Amino acid sequence: MKRVIVDYKKLTPEILSLLVEKYPDGYDDDHVITFKNAKNETVEAVEVRDNDSIYLVKVSSRLEVSMANFEEDDYEEAETNEPIAEFLDRKKMDDEEE
Repeated sequence: MKRVIVDYKKLTPEILSLLVEKYPDGYDDDHVITFKNAKNETVEAVEVRDNDSIYLVKVSSRLEVSMANFEEDDYEEAETNEPIAEFLDRKKMDDEEE
């Protein structure tokens, strides 16, 4: 099984959907895993799994907001591998042009 550390900037709709499904009311301190990365920096993350991967998603305030506002229908048109941050930036620019 593949293990992947994911930052908010690289978060895909697929992974965000897994997070919202696993933590529908949000995550709390009991769900947060703390570890040291290769640079000896402390990292806090929450874990989600799919059929072939374990994702450790770094905890941030932007992650909490994205989970709270997640509507899967909003991302149906997005490519599943397009990061959420890029999708939201593109959507914001499209809205400003209108």
